[in-house]
Amino acid sequence: MAKMRRSVRSYQDKNIRHEDLLSCVDAARYAPSACNTQPWKFIIVDDPEKRGEMAGIFRSKMYQMNSFASEAAAFIVIISEKQNLPAWLGGKIKNTDFRRIDVGIACAHVVLRAAELGIGTCILGWFDEKKIKEILSIPRRKKIELVISMGYPAETEFRERRLKEKDEVSSSNKY
Repeated sequence: MAKMRRSVRSYQDKNIRHEDLLSCVDAARYAPSACNTQPWKFIIVDDPEKRGEMAGIFRSKMYQMNSFASEAAAFIVIISEKQNLPAWLGGKIKNTDFRRIDVGIACAHVVLRAAELGIGTCILGWFDEKKIKEILSIPRRKKIELVISMGYPAETEFRERRLKEKDEVSSSNKY
């Protein structure tokens, strides 16, 4: 599945079944997390009115690089939540925010499940957090980590990936 998954930036004008979106979020529940904290909350946005408001954000000048997301049939907004004490302490000792790592792993589960269902996705990190919080009634103190745009791909042929060679990104038993 990982080899076939692509960042989709052009979507068909076709709704996604809510059950399929729930299935994607359910897949994320199985993602590993530091000390099993599960420091995430997923908001599915498929209501036409709210989806339209979100689309407006991606059409604005500041976020124009993600304007394709305005065509999305749905969004999944991922919010980081509190960690348990062992994960928090470990993060302090390692100077690492394990919540962000955990959210990234959970996000991968979402997009891979979506790919299994034939749903295209693109993971977005550039968005107007304040406006999204207003649209979705997210408390001010919460942090939106990522937004995933979702829809059925408008194109079936994708350009060949330009991947680094294996020896550039991996080695065995030493750096």
